[in-house]
Amino acid sequence: MVVQVQDVRAIRGYAIIAKGDTPKQIEPNVFTVPSQSSDKVYTVTFDGKNWYCTCPDHKYRKVTCKHIYAVRFWLALREKLVEEKVTIEETKPACKFCGSPNVIKYGKNGKKQVYKCKDCNRKFVNNVNFEKLKYDPHIITVTLDLYFKGVSLRKITDHLKQFYGLNVHHSTVYRWIEKYIRIMNEYVSKLEPKLSDTWHADEMMVNIHGDWHYLWNVMDEDTRFLLASVISKERKVEDARRAFQAAKAIGKRKPKYVVTDGLQAYHKAFNKEFYDHHRSVKHIRNVGFRDKTNNNLIERLHGTVREREKVMRALKIPNTPIVDGYRLYYNFIRPHMALGGNTPAEIAGIGLNLGQNKWKTLLKLSLEAKKN
Repeated sequence: MVVQVQDVRAIRGYAIIAKGDTPKQIEPNVFTVPSQSSDKVYTVTFDGKNWYCTCPDHKYRKVTCKHIYAVRFWLALREKLVEEKVTIEETKPACKFCGSPNVIKYGKNGKKQVYKCKDCNRKFVNNVNFEKLKYDPHIITVTLDLYFKGVSLRKITDHLKQFYGLNVHHSTVYRWIEKYIRIMNEYVSKLEPKLSDTWHADEMMVNIHGDWHYLWNVMDEDTRFLLASVISKERKVEDARRAFQAAKAIGKRKPKYVVTDGLQAYHKAFNKEFYDHHRSVKHIRNVGFRDKTNNNLIERLHGTVREREKVMRALKIPNTPIVDGYRLYYNFIRPHMALGGNTPAEIAGIGLNLGQNKWKTLLKLSLEAKKN
């Protein structure tokens, strides 16, 4: 398994925050972070240009350690939530009835700001395409973003209370994730990515409420677009077929090559799903890291999933929405360094123009499509 070392340190930094070990700011540019393996406390400082930590990893290897990442993530998170709050309170929309920008604030309906149009004299709430959302879409999308960046449900509720004054139970946050991930996946599953001719498939073991299951992933080689993520209790032919079927449904076509390891179930599943008399699709098996054709791309994905699984302390149920949610986050939200800071969806030609708040725009498009 190949995972970039620096990426691992960043994920472990997220894990520190997710566990609740929030850095303590003792001076404007000085912070303390507890050790994850002992009772020591490390000091992280910023001199205006560079970051420093007293831990051995930074001291001797001269790298950005997980404690520095934890502080930087915590600061960015705090700043982001403050910015989101300002945006919610100060942004004035155009009138939803006549389109006029000549609107004024006109009291509140519960916690939602009411506006009045001075041209058509009608009142409205700024929730176009979000009419049935009880909470502000900013709150919901910030919640989704924090969760898939590694913050636990209880820590998210703590942040919502601290920065927004909302008393939301962690079970409510989970229901948001379950509901809106399903809606967004229904929308993106109808989009057609422009893929390469080679798909990679591999499986990994994941812990679901104390029992081991298999997570099957299928990924396009050039775009890194994650086509399918399927969970099964066993590692049989029908399980591999489900992964291939899901990949074909999203990819809207067959590739020319399918790369897998030597598992016999892949060979039989490939023959069932891709074989034809013209042999238009070839199966490349028994690959390894030293071979010219290998599964390094999907092995890197598994390394990332493994780190996220540690933060979540195992998945809860086999049909969890978290798997589809992470695939959504991986394809449409998270920028990839290997893709020049783009997302796999952007490289695959899905031009949604999601803007800065990708979660909010994607949710808006999904709700609009569902409404229509």
